[in-house]
Amino acid sequence: MNIVIGLIVLSFIVFFHEAGHFVFAKIFGVRVLSFSIGMGPILLHKTIGETDYRLSLLPFGGYCGMEGEKDYQKALEEDLDTFPKDPKSLYGIHPLKRAMIAFAGPLFNFILAIFSFTAINLMGYEYYDLSNKILLPESSVESPARNAGILSGDKIIQIDNKKIESFNDIYDEVSLRPKENLVITVDRNGEILTFNVRTLINEDQGNGLIGVLADNSTVQKKEVAGMNIFASLHKGFFDMCKMVKSTFKSLGILFKGVKITNAVSGPARVTSILGDAMSQGFKHSLKAGFFSTFNLCALISISLGIMNLLPIPLLDGGLILFALIACIAKKEVPPKWQYKIQFVGIVIIAAIFVIGLTGDIKYFVGKM
Repeated sequence: MNIVIGLIVLSFIVFFHEAGHFVFAKIFGVRVLSFSIGMGPILLHKTIGETDYRLSLLPFGGYCGMEGEKDYQKALEEDLDTFPKDPKSLYGIHPLKRAMIAFAGPLFNFILAIFSFTAINLMGYEYYDLSNKILLPESSVESPARNAGILSGDKIIQIDNKKIESFNDIYDEVSLRPKENLVITVDRNGEILTFNVRTLINEDQGNGLIGVLADNSTVQKKEVAGMNIFASLHKGFFDMCKMVKSTFKSLGILFKGVKITNAVSGPARVTSILGDAMSQGFKHSLKAGFFSTFNLCALISISLGIMNLLPIPLLDGGLILFALIACIAKKEVPPKWQYKIQFVGIVIIAAIFVIGLTGDIKYFVGKM
């Protein structure tokens, strides 16, 4: 059942992404031939106007089929130096409009994240947190904090220029900064001390570590009251920006020695984690269930948006890149050159797929 729930939410996120392409294609006068939720065999379809709306079997994707996408194949077959210029086709409009259509998918992902955070802020939420008082692990466990001179019982009150009020603040600052030097300020029985700490990296999870533990005796239940719609939207926008920033930082961590199969999730693992989190949240309370759902929906939507913006052929970012080159060069990149570059994209996408699939298999085998 958890898998089914996860699939429904994941399909909705993909639907919203494809809806962005659809809306902007209509705005710029590009004929949309088909709009599908899911991939593979068509289960249901209905033609309205010039568009065939479809529900397909596999819920791991979707597509917005636009006029002109087959012009690419036609240009290759006829060895043309440019694409046919149908004013209602994707390659017949101005390159900037084409770039905007490509960007619209990720843009709608970011908008969905704002809506998700806005819903959280409207409802309000409760959570459990621990104080900024830390403990050190056993002496046999490597601890950069201990090596720098920090002691059990110290309260971490600042990391670089960031004020620290809870253990969650410590985690947020440290986890995204593996293999970096931090200036940590502590309160030791009223005495303010400063230490330089070099973070480690957790190669399995991809997060930074300083070798400290939370003091579980300081756990507190905290409640955030719901806001009005305007305050919720305002905070929702900045929550989205904060998560986008964190996601970009997380991508950078991939190049610091992380076990890539653990860090990159395929659709099966994403669906399972999403379904499990939602199920556990609703078991606790209705509010906790919605909080988990909207929070994960925002995270996955932002991740999907950012991934699609990577300048890789076959992704939205690749189409944007070719469109911007066309704007600068005042002419389209020849179809045969685009075709050759596509092979690079195919190799990269195939590698990501294999890595994600390998990680998913290890994840589910580990749960058995």
